[in-house]
Amino acid sequence: MNDYNMPDILLYADVILPLPLPKLFTYSISKEHINKLQPGMRVVIQFGAKKFYTAIVKEIHKNKPEKYAVKEIASILDNEAIISKKQFEFWEWIANYYMCSLGEVYKAALPSGLKLESEAKILIDNNFTDTSKLNKNETIVFNVLTNKNTLTVKEINNLFEQKNALSIIKSLLDKKAIIVLERLKENYKPKTEKYISLSKKYRNKIILDKTLSELEKAPKQLKILIYYLQLSDYFSNNKKELAKKTLLTKAKVSTNILTSLLKKGILEEHESEVGRLTASVEKTSPINKLNTYQEKALTEIKQSFNDYNVTLLYGVTSSGKTEIYIHLISEIIKSGKQVLYLLPEIALTAQIINRLKKVFGNKIGIYHSKFSDAERVETWQNVRQKKNYQVILGVRSSIFLPYSNLGLIIVDEEHENTYKQYNPAPRYNARDASIMLAKKHGAKVLLGTATPAIETYYNATNNRYGLVNLTQRYKDIDLPEIILSDVSEARRKKKMRGIFTPIMLEYIDEALCNGEQIILFQNRRGFSSYLICNVCGWVPKCTNCDVSLTYHKGINRLVCHYCGYSTSLPKNCEACGMPSMRTMGFGTEQIEDEISAIFPNCKVARLDLDTTRTKTAYQRIIGDFEVKAVDILIGTQMLSKGLNFDNVSVVGILNADNMLHFPDFRSFERSFQLMTQVSGRAGRKYKQGKVIIQSSDITHQIIVDVQENNYQNMYKQQLEERKCFKYPPFYRLLNITLKHKNSSILNHASKLLSVELRQMFGNRVLGPEIPLIGRIQNLYLKSILIKIEKKISHQKAKTLLHNAINNIKVDSRFKSVQIVVNIDPM
Repeated sequence: MNDYNMPDILLYADVILPLPLPKLFTYSISKEHINKLQPGMRVVIQFGAKKFYTAIVKEIHKNKPEKYAVKEIASILDNEAIISKKQFEFWEWIANYYMCSLGEVYKAALPSGLKLESEAKILIDNNFTDTSKLNKNETIVFNVLTNKNTLTVKEINNLFEQKNALSIIKSLLDKKAIIVLERLKENYKPKTEKYISLSKKYRNKIILDKTLSELEKAPKQLKILIYYLQLSDYFSNNKKELAKKTLLTKAKVSTNILTSLLKKGILEEHESEVGRLTASVEKTSPINKLNTYQEKALTEIKQSFNDYNVTLLYGVTSSGKTEIYIHLISEIIKSGKQVLYLLPEIALTAQIINRLKKVFGNKIGIYHSKFSDAERVETWQNVRQKKNYQVILGVRSSIFLPYSNLGLIIVDEEHENTYKQYNPAPRYNARDASIMLAKKHGAKVLLGTATPAIETYYNATNNRYGLVNLTQRYKDIDLPEIILSDVSEARRKKKMRGIFTPIMLEYIDEALCNGEQIILFQNRRGFSSYLICNVCGWVPKCTNCDVSLTYHKGINRLVCHYCGYSTSLPKNCEACGMPSMRTMGFGTEQIEDEISAIFPNCKVARLDLDTTRTKTAYQRIIGDFEVKAVDILIGTQMLSKGLNFDNVSVVGILNADNMLHFPDFRSFERSFQLMTQVSGRAGRKYKQGKVIIQSSDITHQIIVDVQENNYQNMYKQQLEERKCFKYPPFYRLLNITLKHKNSSILNHASKLLSVELRQMFGNRVLGPEIPLIGRIQNLYLKSILIKIEKKISHQKAKTLLHNAINNIKVDSRFKSVQIVVNIDPM
């Protein structure tokens, strides 16, 4: 309850809208809402002429805006605040640091099911029958829907003089009279199940015995009543609720028999909310005992937390970092605090959730984009209401959940670039943001990896973070043997078999003969990178983007990986007309084709974006590989992220060159990380594994460093280069991308912006330049990069940048130019 219960004083609320607006908007609070409204509640407001949105109340005050006419809050959607003060502080930090609006943070932070927008369509819920529950306005809407089947919010607004239909819609939703489609097609609605119980009258033993005797004339009804008494443990001290579905299944009788008992009043039916995410959990197991090296690392981590808020656990692949995490989690939740366990990829959750569930049971909640919106809302509510979830396992968006008592954040595989959000705003890095989130909760952060990001290792070796090393693999298994295979030499000697060198095939064959499994890695999906004409060199390109189309054999089409455009294969070259098109490069699809032809009796599966579009696809593919239903698993970088397979003895990296030669200052670091991480999937439990790296340049220093597992050498060389060329960790990067459908307008705007920025930042400004891909989705692109010394105020630099962008945007010629700022680009 707020402190504004004063009858003659008008009160106002500043609200956050799910829109990219630079400021908050103020709305008046009606007398009926004054005593109910609190900061952190959702409210329905009208913004613009016709649209309604769910807004979040940020502050309540007495100051009436002078610049615009104030509208009134239409309705309140909550009985209590759903956003806490700490969450608002975290949102403000995200908006400030990553140069975006609070509205963009709000849109990213809340599941869609908690946002109501006026583009929705409304229809009757066929399960609703009790119209006596409806008030006058609700009855009007319900009757119109009965005749018209569907209505938009705008049409419902037109039924009433006051444009306040969303409050009526919300009430009808609460009463389960309607459902909402389109924007809210997955709007959160608690999942319910029907349960059966014995009526109060029949709980008397004498009456129950008499009823059982009388039902001997109706044996099927007697059967179902006896089943109810048995299955519900009715005569024990631990009576339990019995689901209607369970009773009918076990008793093997029709619904009509049960209905007869319900009509007689012997049994009663009621609905209870059940969780979509709460599955039955097997008996939990004790935590595994740590080995000597792990025990030492755990002790050092706890000691490090005495001096540092952030600690890096630098442990080689298969050293048992997850077991250390489990011990830490156990200690934190015993102290009554929450744990956030961040993962870089949804694929990882399928394996790790099974390990954690065995120890922590239903204390584990999962949060990622493959879950339906209703499931994400359910996790959100579970965390907010402090129910059973004490550990959240999730990807980057998990940092926005409503934690109240966070004690530890684990960022597993902290080096991964998938922790960075690219589009839309906020373009945050979950690893970095989690450190700020932990600070607001007084929590600790553990960063874990076998290949630390250079910035992270620099911080750890310069006393900004704690550092704990774990150099021994679990069960003392040796690191895999790295075998280099020269593609140029094999081609010269004409020994290549498709895309495979003889050495690669020899080790694959040996592993299959021994009943062992193989992983093949290629960081490119599709069949081939592009098509080219042998005669004139013409390459089919996307009509919307300046990029060649990738050939996907499974669907027999050329596809753009940037906008999704696809087209059929050209029979002839569209430039010279000759039937001379051939494929160039190769992706995971081609590897699958060729390996299946070479080893026709082995089972092959593929793990990439094309094969994992459904919610359960990751789990199914990884599960099949775990139980050895698959011999060879082919995949992209999804395979590099901490997956653990006991029977993998050989890992093949088929094209190291395309990683090394990517034009980016992080390419050598990323190549080392990817190759080392993929290599770590080999020989993880029983014996030393083998890793075969195919390359045309086997003497490349990064490949040599991977072979020798020499992170220190890679780190030292990259650090020297970055210091020389002014890159992180010595400088901060601010990348500005300008977009427009007209290249001349874009060129003019980008030139003016760069001139203004140079007046502020001098030679710290690079560009404007055309990026690697100069047009995406019919928008031309120009990039400007600013390198800021660490000693200079980052906030001041962003203020200057913001002012420069505003100066460009106020020019009427450039109002339609999109300007995207990416802080700390990856």
